[in-house]
Amino acid sequence: MDPKLRVPTGRIQTLQIFRLTPYGAYVGLPGMDPDYAILLPAKQVPEGAKAGDTVTVFTYRDSEDRPVATTRKPLAEAGSFAYLKVKAATKIGAFLDWGLEKDLFVPFKEQEEKLEAGREVMVYIYLDKADRLLATTRIYDHLSPAPKGAFRKNDEVTAVVYRTQRDFGVFAAVLPKEDAAEKGRAYRELYFGLVPKEMVFTKYRVGDIFAGRVIRVREDGKLDLSTRKRAFEQLDADGEVILKKAMEYGGELPFSDSASPEIVKRELGMSRNAFKRALGHLYKEHRVEILEGSVRVLKPLG
Repeated sequence: MDPKLRVPTGRIQTLQIFRLTPYGAYVGLPGMDPDYAILLPAKQVPEGAKAGDTVTVFTYRDSEDRPVATTRKPLAEAGSFAYLKVKAATKIGAFLDWGLEKDLFVPFKEQEEKLEAGREVMVYIYLDKADRLLATTRIYDHLSPAPKGAFRKNDEVTAVVYRTQRDFGVFAAVLPKEDAAEKGRAYRELYFGLVPKEMVFTKYRVGDIFAGRVIRVREDGKLDLSTRKRAFEQLDADGEVILKKAMEYGGELPFSDSASPEIVKRELGMSRNAFKRALGHLYKEHRVEILEGSVRVLKPLG
């Protein structure tokens, strides 16, 4: 017996049944001291199980801080990311639904912004010094640089917002190309992404998912992103935004291509250059008339 061997916390693993009791089965790693085995509650012990059998379980600490095992599988393990729903928010922290009876706790100090019930957020799951499983939305230190050659300029990506800073932009965790962002999904690795402040045209919150485009792969593997397609691919979509906004004003947009960038961003959610390109495209198609200080719709959507 190895007196130093202990059952790791926060992992799905196959353990050996050392003994059966009315309370359940005590399970542990082969070769460990049976005195350090942990309890698998009776209601979860497989029918017909006997000492010496193996069982696949997840290990964690229960509400009384005791190490226990469960045959229920959580949505993610320690050392991984997961996109999870907030079940409840309190003054001390938030509780996430991750598939176990005991919810996953996000301490208040581990929240980039205050979480609310019903929100979905990307978190990193970790063990604290007391071997308790916790989660954090402060995931920057756990992200990875993109592998060399994994992403190229103009590649389309899926990303999840984990921080917003007015002076820098929107920080996002970029998913591997083959993955989707869905509630309950776990991820072993996510990559550094940033939408620079000059490319941010709408308000984002922690947990928001967006489709982005790589505009730069930095030497350190971090990715600069845009939420817009390449200029020539964006023309039709931007044109529709302009027409829709103009119709909200009764068919005449109360500003033209000489408007300030701030007005264009606030009203249309795009840069002034993008506005000018789309406006020119609409003009060539005879869908608008550009007046001094306004734009009149000649051919609305539909």
